[in-house]
Amino acid sequence: MTKPSITQADAEAAVRTLIEWAGDDPNREGLLETPARVARSYRELYEGYDVDPRQYLEKTFEEVGGYNQMVVLKDIRFVSACEHHMLPVVGVAHVGYLPTDRVVGISKLARVVRGFARRLQIQEKMTSEIALAIEEVLRPQGVGVVIEAEHSCMTLRGVNAPGASLTTSHLSGVIRDDPRTREEFLRLTRR
Repeated sequence: MTKPSITQADAEAAVRTLIEWAGDDPNREGLLETPARVARSYRELYEGYDVDPRQYLEKTFEEVGGYNQMVVLKDIRFVSACEHHMLPVVGVAHVGYLPTDRVVGISKLARVVRGFARRLQIQEKMTSEIALAIEEVLRPQGVGVVIEAEHSCMTLRGVNAPGASLTTSHLSGVIRDDPRTREEFLRLTRR
């Protein structure tokens, strides 16, 4: 997707408009630098549009000493934004795969999560995107992704249900089809 030619000044003007719309004065001392701060924070929060998370998985290691068991990285903390309300989604992702003949550095799994999280998202789509990227690039025997997150669009407004969290999963290959492997993955990712 090509980025639009919206400038920092355009973004700041939009924030000033929102401040006025909310009922405050964007020229008030405490708010003078707010438009610039918000624009910079949005640039950081949505940096996922500037990367292809699949690229993080391209450097792999084949010398694994015969290792042929599941690789699981759990409790990968992330912050995303709900695409419906642009409010924070804060949670953890648990990512696992059963390698065929190569593994990837574990920090790369966390980078994949962050790359997809730093976009306007729904959790279900993010869960699938992470799993499909790992499947496509690493071609493992199976992939498992479980995401648990609290959605501010539900806890701060609307239904006002503080503490409610959503859990989504995407399982494929032997992690989905073999009951013992599925149970092992789910046991390893339980909190």
